[in-house]
Amino acid sequence: MSTSSPINVLILCTGNSARSVLGEALFNHLGHGRVRAFSAGSKPSGKVNPLALETLEKHGVPLPFEVRSKSWDEFAAPGAPSLDYIFTVCASAAGEICPIWPGHPSTAHWGVDDPAHVEPMEARRAAFEVAYQALEKRIKAFLALDLESMSRADVVTAARLIHEACQ
Repeated sequence: MSTSSPINVLILCTGNSARSVLGEALFNHLGHGRVRAFSAGSKPSGKVNPLALETLEKHGVPLPFEVRSKSWDEFAAPGAPSLDYIFTVCASAAGEICPIWPGHPSTAHWGVDDPAHVEPMEARRAAFEVAYQALEKRIKAFLALDLESMSRADVVTAARLIHEACQ
């Protein structure tokens, strides 16, 4: 991979309202320009969960450039960014038939429990914090890899091992 252009990462979930938004923001924040992250959903909810934004703000993580719930079809359309890696963060998105992505990205599954439907509200806030911490731990470990010199197969193997180690 070229060291002059950022590594493009897409984080997928079904609704693109919580976990994938957290992942997008964390990758962009922690990647310091080395990684350019996006998020999308197979069946986008149409809105970002306010607790995802609250959690990011609490940790001082800037919001994604364009905070909105969007379809993964946008990233398969002509003119979409060429993707290097795709991370699914929910089991249902991981099991769906995906579009053909520009760049023929490698994929890995980093399942994180959905905090959006936890009740009552205080427990939901705590669940968002747990999801944030889980994603932050995986993303920091991923970014510590020598991504620019590793083969895609080795990166995917490492990503899967990171997920297992962070369970």
